[in-house]
Amino acid sequence: MKSKILKELNTLKLEGITKRWLINIIGLIFLFLVIVFIVASVSIKSYYYNSVESILNSGASANAANYFSTNLDSGTSLESSAARFIDSYAYKDKTTVWIIDNEGNVIASSNGFTEENSEIPDFSDAMLDDKGISRYVGKAYEGGDKVMAVTRVIQNSDGTNVGAVRVMTSVEEIDNQIATIIVFIFLVLLLIFMIIMFSNIFFIRSIIIPLREITENTKAISGGNLDVRIEKKNDDEIGRLADAINSMAADIATADKMKNDFISTISHELRTPLTSIKGWAETLLYGLDRERDEVTNKGLQVIVNESGRLEGFVEELLDFSRLQSGRMTLRLTKTDIFAELDETVFTFRERAMREGIEVRYSIPDFPAPANADPNRLKQVFMNILDNALKYSKINTKIFVKAEFSQLDGNNAVKISIADQGCGISKEDLPHVMEKFYKANVSVRGSGIGLAVTNEIINLHNGRLEIDSEINVGTLVTIYLPVESMPTKQEIDMSEPKMDEVTDEDITLER
Repeated sequence: MKSKILKELNTLKLEGITKRWLINIIGLIFLFLVIVFIVASVSIKSYYYNSVESILNSGASANAANYFSTNLDSGTSLESSAARFIDSYAYKDKTTVWIIDNEGNVIASSNGFTEENSEIPDFSDAMLDDKGISRYVGKAYEGGDKVMAVTRVIQNSDGTNVGAVRVMTSVEEIDNQIATIIVFIFLVLLLIFMIIMFSNIFFIRSIIIPLREITENTKAISGGNLDVRIEKKNDDEIGRLADAINSMAADIATADKMKNDFISTISHELRTPLTSIKGWAETLLYGLDRERDEVTNKGLQVIVNESGRLEGFVEELLDFSRLQSGRMTLRLTKTDIFAELDETVFTFRERAMREGIEVRYSIPDFPAPANADPNRLKQVFMNILDNALKYSKINTKIFVKAEFSQLDGNNAVKISIADQGCGISKEDLPHVMEKFYKANVSVRGSGIGLAVTNEIINLHNGRLEIDSEINVGTLVTIYLPVESMPTKQEIDMSEPKMDEVTDEDITLER
């Protein structure tokens, strides 16, 4: 049971609502119990001491003083009166009575013991008091018991002080009783505090833990996992909140499915006519009939280019639909990653040259065998190269460097693609792989290319990294696992294919 309680308490973090609740409620309760403890302790001590003082006052009453005054007036000495008073004293078993002369000497004692020349503070105070009475609580003598004493002045008929009667008793036992009661009260209040604290903690737990689950599930829903549902534990406000979120998630899932189905349907419907338009435009443009005016040729070229662009956009929409619905899959086969990269760069290089961009390319003279989808890999490489081209200025360079590396301690290839374009701001950089996010709205694009690219790399158990500096350029790094790789000695002895691309070329420090 104890371990279960401790385990449950460990699930609570002292933060947020929990922290504020404990500080406010438990703090106030603790303060209240402390006040109750102090008041109870003082009250109990006062009660016991007042009871003792009442007994002492009975012994040192005005009647006792009058007794001595009457006897003195009749000619009886103080010593004789003291002896008679002590003989008739009724509280010998509870208290001790001293008869003290004017010089402070004890001339008679109910217990038969006298203290000569002892300091009696309450005697001196009583002699100076207008009412002629004083109380003392302290040690009877050095090293002695703690006592309470009441002293009343004895006067003769003309009002002259002739001595005093002092009644006292030990309060050691009373103090022990008081201490026992106070300890008992402390333990009871501590038990009450612990019960209140644990009940509050478990009350908070009944609120915080469901809210924490709701928060986590809500984050999952906002992240795109629309199949998540919150378990309803109680039919209360939190339970109704869970119902509302579950209902919202179901509605979003339905709407999302309808959207994806619509995108998929429209994309498929657009693909066929676009293919026909592009095909017939190319036939007319590159056919045997070349006897056309320049405007017609330019128009046909525009149709070919724009229909090709629309084809690419349709394919991106299809990929987005697959990505959203979790239907994006790979057709895995034995693939040479470097061969697919080489083919993609070769195709891309001609296009970049036409737009005034130089592509420098370095690749090891070794295969990079992997179980991968070659078409999807080409799509990844082309998407990144296309982005590099779109954001590059004329007469700049794009650097592509492939090399063997490590990914989480396993064999991998590292493909770095760096441009000298406009770059991406630090504010936009964390969001560039989000769907439909565009850092630069002046450049045409759907905003889903990098999201699809990242998903394809993740499906290959790889990693995509992007770094950028405004007006310097962007560096995209792709890590993909491979089945085997050459030794370091073999790599050092080989010559890279194509151009020489250094580490300085693929950094942003220019």
